[in-house]
Amino acid sequence: MKLISINVSKKIASEFKGKPVTTGIFKKSTEGRVFVSKGNLEGDEQADLKHHGGKDMAVYAFSYDHYAYWEGQLGRSGLKYGAFGENLTIEGLQEEKIFIGDQFRIGSCLLEVSQPRIPCFKLCMAINSDSAVKIFTNSFNCGVYFRVIEQGYIEAGDFMEKTYEASNSISIRSMFRSLFDKDFLDAMDTLQIASQLQPLSQEWRDKATKRLAKY
Repeated sequence: MKLISINVSKKIASEFKGKPVTTGIFKKSTEGRVFVSKGNLEGDEQADLKHHGGKDMAVYAFSYDHYAYWEGQLGRSGLKYGAFGENLTIEGLQEEKIFIGDQFRIGSCLLEVSQPRIPCFKLCMAINSDSAVKIFTNSFNCGVYFRVIEQGYIEAGDFMEKTYEASNSISIRSMFRSLFDKDFLDAMDTLQIASQLQPLSQEWRDKATKRLAKY
């Protein structure tokens, strides 16, 4: 996997459907080396710290490979890096092949897979489409959140290499589908594993436990 772009933004005051919103969703590609701390990337800010940022959501990656699909769905081309609010635009990232607890070396950083992403209305703002959340959810291409095990520097062009493969885990795609795909046949098994999976963020373990209770 190759890091195509590093994207950051400061939080700004904006609006959505006439209501004021403070957001850091409008990421822009940045050049040169960028320091990655345990909390976020240098130059990056999150407005809603309940749902973004923190140790389990320090770095968000989205696959460059999904851009063509989105341009087809939206009927327009020219989406810029960071369009989905991602910090890292990565070529070759596949949610079905990345498992909770996997660790990756990129630059001098070591990252650990912590959870999928749940889209909110701010994605509609970033993509400028009221259908963005529906498209995102139906595709199951949710991107990957990482926690930072070792701080360090990254730069566009760096390769991302798996250094540790988690055992008895579940893929990012399966985790996402267990909550959002009513036709997912492995939902129960996935949720049972997820509820006890220590590398999975506490928020998602709680989600798994609550969903299991509904079965």
